[in-house]
Amino acid sequence: MKITLLVVGKTSIDYVQSGINMYQSRIKRYIPFQIEVISNLKNVKNLSEDELKIKEGEAILNKISNNDFLVLLDERGKNLTSIEFSTFIQSKMVQGMKNLVFLIGGAYGFSFAVYERSNDQLKLSSMTFSHQIIRIIFMEQLYRAFSILNNEPYHHE
Repeated sequence: MKITLLVVGKTSIDYVQSGINMYQSRIKRYIPFQIEVISNLKNVKNLSEDELKIKEGEAILNKISNNDFLVLLDERGKNLTSIEFSTFIQSKMVQGMKNLVFLIGGAYGFSFAVYERSNDQLKLSSMTFSHQIIRIIFMEQLYRAFSILNNEPYHHE
């Protein structure tokens, strides 16, 4: 299985990029992992939130193949513990999933079309985080999931 983190917009904060790099190298020890960035849209000042979500949604859907299992990281998704998340990852591996894609959308969320295309939705927290910070939070949880699955001491109960 290969895991992709698909994100809208580049990371512009140095310490966030540093954390991303650290967790990316750790995760790659367990599984093929990549981050794909969808560039911010240009000339969007005059667009409404809905119009912006639709345009971002089109860009997102162009990056997703029909065979990808798409999981939205969304405030309305299922709330899992770290152990439950590791079980979720393991179940996708056992099912023989080829491409597992996690998506962090833009500032206004996802278009209806992206929700329709998604296979699942997960919530990382009830708190609100910036779309850059949530990247590190997700990657830390993905790393933790693999440490749990491999019975490593990173996770304590």
